[in-house]
Amino acid sequence: MKTIVIIDYGLGNLRSVRKGLEKAGASPVISADPDQIAAADGIVLPGVGAFRDGMEMLGPIEGTVREAAREVPVLGICLGMQMLMESSEEGGLSAGLGMIPGPVRRFPRTPGMKVPHMGWNTLSIRSGEPLFEGVPDGSYVYFVHSYYAEAAPEHTMTTTDYICPFSSSVRKGNVFGVQFHPEKSGDVGLRILGNFIGMV
Repeated sequence: MKTIVIIDYGLGNLRSVRKGLEKAGASPVISADPDQIAAADGIVLPGVGAFRDGMEMLGPIEGTVREAAREVPVLGICLGMQMLMESSEEGGLSAGLGMIPGPVRRFPRTPGMKVPHMGWNTLSIRSGEPLFEGVPDGSYVYFVHSYYAEAAPEHTMTTTDYICPFSSSVRKGNVFGVQFHPEKSGDVGLRILGNFIGMV
């Protein structure tokens, strides 16, 4: 049986992510234990909250996560995706894990447009991405965020438009990140989680 570890570093909607993965067919483990993380067949990095807090709280197991990511598939969700990037403007410039090139920026103030970007929005999907196999282009998923990733086209699996076009999911090798919440995105989200499970 393959083991997917959801990393518990103190900032994350762990139970809803676990429930989503279970619905999609996995039996995930929630853990902050470096040995368990190092032995995992797949890793999910969830996250809700501020970037700087997330990086600080991940600190003690950051090296373990980096090492594991060289060997097994990793999926960052929401703040977890942003932490995979090189840096974020949130709370002053902070360094991220740097697993995927590019910064995280705040949505610009725009009259009539609310920040955070909250609710359902569409994905423009680059063809041939295994994480989105069987997901129709233009599918709706659920977002809650005030900052967005600015990744190069070669690392952008999907784009979404809100105030400006942004990378709503990113990838480099076996490291994947989604800005939206697949565990709150109905059948489309379950399909994406199922695709990730299939890579493990």
